[in-house]
Amino acid sequence: MKYTYKTKDVCSMEIHFELEDNVVRNIEFLGGCNGNLKAISKLVDGMTVEEIEDKLRGNTCGYKSTSCADQLAIAVRKAYTAQSAK
Repeated sequence: MKYTYKTKDVCSMEIHFELEDNVVRNIEFLGGCNGNLKAISKLVDGMTVEEIEDKLRGNTCGYKSTSCADQLAIAVRKAYTAQSAK
Protein backbone atom coordinates (compact mmCIF):
# COMPACT_ATOMS: atom_id res chain seq x y z
CA MET A 1 0.00 0.00 0.00
CA LYS A 2 1.22 3.53 -0.78
CA TYR A 3 1.68 6.05 2.01
CA THR A 4 2.47 9.75 2.22
CA TYR A 5 3.90 11.26 5.39
CA LYS A 6 4.10 15.02 5.95
CA THR A 7 7.41 15.64 7.71
CA LYS A 8 7.95 17.93 10.68
CA ASP A 9 10.90 20.25 11.41
CA VAL A 10 13.07 19.15 8.45
CA CYS A 11 13.85 20.44 4.95
CA SER A 12 11.91 17.74 3.11
CA MET A 13 8.15 18.29 3.03
CA GLU A 14 6.84 14.78 2.41
CA ILE A 15 7.93 11.17 2.20
CA HIS A 16 6.20 8.76 -0.17
CA PHE A 17 6.72 5.00 0.18
CA GLU A 18 5.09 1.62 -0.23
CA LEU A 19 4.59 -0.81 2.63
CA GLU A 20 4.07 -4.51 1.91
CA ASP A 21 3.47 -6.29 5.24
CA ASN A 22 6.44 -4.76 7.10
CA VAL A 23 8.78 -4.30 4.12
CA VAL A 24 9.34 -0.74 2.85
CA ARG A 25 9.92 -0.04 -0.84
CA ASN A 26 10.02 2.81 -3.37
CA ILE A 27 10.87 5.61 -0.95
CA GLU A 28 10.79 9.16 -2.31
CA PHE A 29 11.38 12.41 -0.45
CA LEU A 30 9.85 15.67 -1.63
CA GLY A 31 12.36 18.45 -0.97
CA GLY A 32 15.43 18.23 1.21
CA CYS A 33 19.00 17.29 0.30
CA ASN A 34 18.32 15.52 -2.97
CA GLY A 35 21.49 13.43 -3.30
CA ASN A 36 21.59 12.33 0.33
CA LEU A 37 17.92 11.43 0.42
CA LYS A 38 18.16 9.44 -2.82
CA ALA A 39 21.04 7.51 -1.27
CA ILE A 40 19.13 6.81 1.95
CA SER A 41 16.15 5.68 -0.11
CA LYS A 42 18.28 3.21 -2.08
CA LEU A 43 20.08 1.91 1.01
CA VAL A 44 16.94 1.10 2.99
CA ASP A 45 14.75 -0.10 0.09
CA GLY A 46 13.55 -3.61 0.95
CA MET A 47 14.28 -3.31 4.68
CA THR A 48 11.66 -3.99 7.32
CA VAL A 49 10.13 -1.31 9.49
CA GLU A 50 12.20 -2.59 12.42
CA GLU A 51 15.47 -2.48 10.45
CA ILE A 52 14.81 1.10 9.35
CA GLU A 53 13.96 2.13 12.91
CA ASP A 54 17.11 0.47 14.27
CA LYS A 55 19.34 2.30 11.79
CA LEU A 56 17.69 5.71 11.46
CA ARG A 57 15.54 6.50 14.50
CA GLY A 58 16.99 9.29 16.60
CA ASN A 59 19.34 10.59 13.90
CA THR A 60 19.54 14.40 14.07
CA CYS A 61 20.46 17.09 11.56
CA GLY A 62 22.54 20.03 12.75
CA TYR A 63 20.76 21.84 15.57
CA LYS A 64 17.44 20.07 14.89
CA SER A 65 16.11 17.34 17.15
CA THR A 66 15.18 15.23 14.12
CA SER A 67 16.34 14.61 10.53
CA CYS A 68 14.86 13.39 7.27
CA ALA A 69 16.17 9.91 8.13
CA ASP A 70 14.53 10.07 11.57
CA GLN A 71 11.30 11.25 9.94
CA LEU A 72 11.43 8.23 7.62
CA ALA A 73 11.70 5.91 10.63
CA ILE A 74 8.74 7.66 12.26
CA ALA A 75 6.73 7.51 9.02
CA VAL A 76 7.19 3.80 8.38
CA ARG A 77 6.33 2.92 12.01
CA LYS A 78 3.19 5.06 11.87
CA ALA A 79 2.11 3.46 8.58
CA TYR A 80 2.83 -0.05 9.85
CA THR A 81 0.86 0.57 13.05
CA ALA A 82 -2.10 1.93 11.07
CA GLN A 83 -1.92 -0.99 8.63
CA SER A 84 -1.81 -3.53 11.47
CA ALA A 85 -4.85 -1.97 13.16
CA LYS A 86 -7.07 -2.70 10.16
